[in-house]
Amino acid sequence: MSDFLGIHGTALALREQRLQLLAANLANADTPNYQAQDLDFAAALRAAGQPGAAGEAPVDAAVRAARHARPGAQPSQDGNTVDAERERAAFAQAALEYRASLSFVESKVRSMLTAITGQ
Repeated sequence: MSDFLGIHGTALALREQRLQLLAANLANADTPNYQAQDLDFAAALRAAGQPGAAGEAPVDAAVRAARHARPGAQPSQDGNTVDAERERAAFAQAALEYRASLSFVESKVRSMLTAITGQ
């Protein structure tokens, strides 16, 4: 199945991980000393193609390698670096990218089902 989906299955999983990081940033917008996190999607996608540690899923290794703290433009006095507006904008864009990847995977699965059923 992974050969059929190619890199798109991995991309979908990485986009999901990025959405989770951005959601955590928003949830912790008022947490003292919380450092906003992000995922370098391109770096994670490259890392997912590399062999990881024994027993570790390639996506997990890629997320670990590409996850980083994002400095805030204006950190608050309590040390929190989350900029809520920036996070909401990043989350909206990431959600659109996730939906685009999901649509592509759905299309590939539909074409496979059509080939199998002959309809």
